[in-house]
Amino acid sequence: MTGLLISWAGFYAAAQNTPAPKAEITKAIAVLHPTEGSKVHGVVNFTKEGGKVKVVVHIEGLTPGKHGFHIHEWGDCGSKDGMATGGHYNPTAAPHAAPDAAQRHTGDLGNIEANQDGVAHVEFTDAMMKFDGPTSIIGRGVVVHAQPDDLKSQPAGAAGARLACGVVGAAKP
Repeated sequence: MTGLLISWAGFYAAAQNTPAPKAEITKAIAVLHPTEGSKVHGVVNFTKEGGKVKVVVHIEGLTPGKHGFHIHEWGDCGSKDGMATGGHYNPTAAPHAAPDAAQRHTGDLGNIEANQDGVAHVEFTDAMMKFDGPTSIIGRGVVVHAQPDDLKSQPAGAAGARLACGVVGAAKP
């Protein structure tokens, strides 16, 4: 009888040390906080839909008009100016381009447009973004810029200062 108890105890201990299977990420979120001197803030939700990612952007505190909107290489919003996020996320070494271009940075999401009240609400899908693998956006930075992205200047579209920053994190499904 003692041997049986030891066996069950060993089984229990082994079960406790077995890592749980990794759950597939199907949703992610970035909460945007203003950089120094800015009042821009918002939320970006990312949802896996088949082979694409649906992006829902809601940002407030902008000046009316277009603003560059990108995924940046580092999820580090610790600097006052947002520069710790580095450049656009570009794991494939592609040129900067519009979001519908055949070759572009994974982080090239173009522009969002704020209405007269300074609110931008945009929804779109993107086939290049992923939640896993070598082009995963999880842990990367999301940045809203002061100026429009011209969609052609290299390496980043001349979108100007960084107004808000957030980090893409896995969200509860």
